[in-house]
Amino acid sequence: MKYISKEGLEQLKKQLEEYKLKRQEVSKRLEEAKALGDLSENTEYLQAREAQAFNEGRILEVEELIKNAVVINKNSSNSIVQVGGTVEVSSDGGKQSFTIVGSEEANPTEGKISNESPLGRSFLGRKAGETIIVETPRGKNTYKIISVK
Repeated sequence: MKYISKEGLEQLKKQLEEYKLKRQEVSKRLEEAKALGDLSENTEYLQAREAQAFNEGRILEVEELIKNAVVINKNSSNSIVQVGGTVEVSSDGGKQSFTIVGSEEANPTEGKISNESPLGRSFLGRKAGETIIVETPRGKNTYKIISVK
């Protein structure tokens, strides 16, 4: 079960369509490479086969993600940190905001952290005013929750 926003799910569906369109291109490349002759020493054929395998694998992966996705609903309860919510915290480095998202959408540079990350797990279920000590790969960090949105 993977949590994902409605926008993230739409993006996955778009990716799936792109991979399915690419399937046709790769198939054409494969046919053209076959026409060149001896397949055992045909680099073009081998590359087309690799591209086909990668593309088909990606289609299966994205279809599985879509099938098992749990869409995050924006809940009106702003009192506790939950998946899809944003938490504003203060730490030694100043104030920061994090949006808790599913692992597929995580992008720490944009302030989107996974609900499965040490930081994301530590924030879930907490309330404004609580102080949390989080063990991360860089060591222990202390965060005080200022607000939950």
